Amino acid sequence: MSGIVIHLPQGSGDAGGEPGGGPVTLRLGPGEVARFGRGSATTPVELRLADAAISRLAGEIRVTDDHWQLSNHSATQSYLVENPEGAGEYLRVPPRRAGAPIPFEFSRVVLPTRRGTTVAFQVFAPDHVYLDPDGMGGPWGSRTVTAYCLDETATYFLVLVALCEPRLRDESPVAVPTTPQIVERLRCHPAGGLTARAVSSHIDYLAEEKMRISDPAGGEPRRQARRNGKREAIVGLALRFGLVREEHLALLPPRAGAGTRERETTG
Repeated sequence: MSGIVIHLPQGSGDAGGEPGGGPVTLRLGPGEVARFGRGSATTPVELRLADAAISRLAGEIRVTDDHWQLSNHSATQSYLVENPEGAGEYLRVPPRRAGAPIPFEFSRVVLPTRRGTTVAFQVFAPDHVYLDPDGMGGPWGSRTVTAYCLDETATYFLVLVALCEPRLRDESPVAVPTTPQIVERLRCHPAGGLTARAVSSHIDYLAEEKMRISDPAGGEPRRQARRNGKREAIVGLALRFGLVREEHLALLPPRAGAGTRERETTG
């Protein structure tokens, strides 16, 4: 297991007129811990949630080999852990609950405030492992796990299909959609409304957690060149190993002005 990725959006909350800081992205491996809360000079936290209703040390996240745990240090407030890709699924972590196991692959941790709003951050969980269905009847030692564990109902897979679409349709041998193009492509999808930041997070998750692609640009190149190389590496791997196929195009919303071939494919 490769650990988790935590993303805290920019300006998370407001503590007595003190705005939250810039975005924070953390990577934690098994056994590592990240604390969250309002923080102070004597109570350092890795994830600063700047709202007066949130404790200095509100809780912590601990990573295990195959999942992560949430501890709620508040004496009065429950926290929610939502599954943004489920049908309204969520877990309520009550006050003083220690080490609550979180089963979702992609989660949003939500804390209440006194301003009628909430403060939240996202957690991309350890890669879920699935057994090879052809080997499930034998002893454990003979079973094989899947090399690339992709959930075809997840939003990150939708982003992956959008990345691969031009090459699947033979529109270009080299072009890979940019992040703004993916945002526009998925705008009319029922699970749409993705921001550029959300799409970039899904691309990072695909490259670093699901497909385990190292930085294709290497060294310290410009950020844009690094991201372009990452998208191209994702598409190349997905198409070479058949992780995304032509039938997956049906997951995308119809394109404006599509021809007969696309209607047959997406219909």
